Amino acid sequence: MRYVRAQDIFPAELLEIIQQYVDGEYIYIPRKESEKMAWGEKSRSREETARRNAMIYRDHMAGISVMTLASRYYLSEKSIRRILLEENKKG
Repeated sequence: MRYVRAQDIFPAELLEIIQQYVDGEYIYIPRKESEKMAWGEKSRSREETARRNAMIYRDHMAGISVMTLASRYYLSEKSIRRILLEENKKG
């Protein structure tokens, strides 16, 4: 999320009305329900995480230890175990 100057996007009349409620404060204007996206949908983070998790599971099934996987993927051993459990449920 990035900040946008209100005077650059709102008409002067609307800006004056908004200033009656908040003057000089930061406000968050949420997306319309119809425009909302799920986590990772825009940046493809969800797909990248799923791909990484599948690789972790594959590596573990090939005999790589949880401790080694944690070091390799910069995650805690607890996170690796959680990923392995989730991936095992899928399979």
